[in-house]
This record gives sequence, structure tokens and C-alpha cells, in this order.
Amino acid sequence: MSRLTGKPHHRSFLGECELIYHVAVRNVRKTHGNPVIGLIMNMMQTVMMIIAFYVMYKVLGMTSMRVRGDFVLYIMSGVFLYFVHTRALGAVSSAENSTSSMMLHRPLNSFVTVAAAALSSLYLQLLSMLVVLGIYVVVMQPVTIEQPAAALGMVLIAWLSGVGIGLIFRAAKPWQPELVSIATTIFMRADMVASGKMFLANSLPPKLRYFFDWNPLFHVIDQCRGFVFINYVPHFTSYTYPLYVALACTMIGLIGEFYTSQHASLSWNAGR
Repeated sequence: MSRLTGKPHHRSFLGECELIYHVAVRNVRKTHGNPVIGLIMNMMQTVMMIIAFYVMYKVLGMTSMRVRGDFVLYIMSGVFLYFVHTRALGAVSSAENSTSSMMLHRPLNSFVTVAAAALSSLYLQLLSMLVVLGIYVVVMQPVTIEQPAAALGMVLIAWLSGVGIGLIFRAAKPWQPELVSIATTIFMRADMVASGKMFLANSLPPKLRYFFDWNPLFHVIDQCRGFVFINYVPHFTSYTYPLYVALACTMIGLIGEFYTSQHASLSWNAGR
């Protein structure tokens, strides 16, 4: 029996799922009251980055250095996973925490807010990916993804790693909110370069590759391109590394969240 409601646990679980759904819908509508406009705004950010990279490669004459195949699809494979990862990280790290006024509304809890933030971020990014890719196929030319299921798996690993890292930042945020917010922003900005979405791991010299090997997103993007293009086989990256990092970060974040919730106090923000 649930201590809060006095109902059986299976009903409580269904209630938690329903609550997650409603909070996720609220998160989706947070950027704009109209969910369609919110989706369009999210899509436009993705499209603008794709166009920016396309123009940069064309101006610098670097298109011939990329993998053989659809050049725009090459750019999309990096940009899509970058946004999936960083948006999940940002959504989870900024989700309502133990000291938030929203947490005073029962039965809201940390699990609900984190799950809702992660799922709403995944929903928006997957929908944006499908719409942008569909428009490109209809307007420009058809695309061929050699192993779509495996490529989607890399998208989910990119999302999970963003959730795990976001959980660590979220657990630390009540202790030093300003410092953690700055650290989160710096990490997300560093991923612009450290994710490796602008180049192939196989083409990097060993001295440069060491600067990117630590980043799970670097491995995920490179592995995803191996599943998208038949002419590219990653030699220096692995999909198991980002998966293990994602699971480890998730466990560390959950432990940190539990510890923080045990010591949380509304007076923490009194002097700030």
C-alpha cells in the first residue's frame, strides 16, 4: 500500500505515469503556449545550424574531405545527435529540484520531474528530426540510411548520456546554483567542438583524437555515421563506451540526487 494515498502500488505506479505525462506536456508547452509553434521554433534552430555548417564547409572547400554519400545527411547526423544530447542535458539539469516551490505540490517528486523533462526533450527532438528529414526528402532528394534501427539506437544513447550528465549537474545545483549553472553552460558550449560532429574520427591524427576520446557524444556521432553510410566504418570509436558512461553518470546522478534530497532546505536560497 502507498503511504501517501493508501492505494495499491500498481495504482500508484499508474498515477505516477499519468503525472509524468502531464508534466511532460507542460514542459513541451513551456517554450510557447501553442505546441505547434514550439515545435517549429525547435525545428528552426536545428535547420539554422545545418545551414550554417553547410555554408561553412562550402566556403572553406571541405566538402570533399567528408564521407562519401549525401553531404547534407552527413551534417544532419551530427547536428541531430548534438541537439538530442544537449537538450536532454539542459532539460534534466534545469528540472524542478528538491528546493523548488513546485515540489511542495504533492504527489510531485524528483522522479516525476526528471522523467518528464527527459521524455519531453526526447519527444521534441525526435519529432523535429523526423519533420526536418521528411522535408529534405520531399523537397530536395531521397536519402538512404543503411541501418536505421542501429542509427536510432545511437540517438537514444546520445539522449541517455545527456540525461545522465544532466542528473549530475541537477544533483549539484542546490548546493551551488550559480557555479553549477555556469559549469553546465560551459560544458554544453564545449560540446559544440568536442562532440566531433564537424569531422570524422577516422580522419583525425592520433594527437588530435585524444582531445575528443573522452566525450561520449564524439563516439556516438561517429558510430551513428557508420550505421548511416555504407562507405564509412568507424575504427577508433565504440558505442559501448558512451553507453557505459551514460549508465555510470545516471547512477552517480541518482545517488547525488538522493543525498541532496536528504539535506535539502528551503533556507539554502535565503542568503542568495
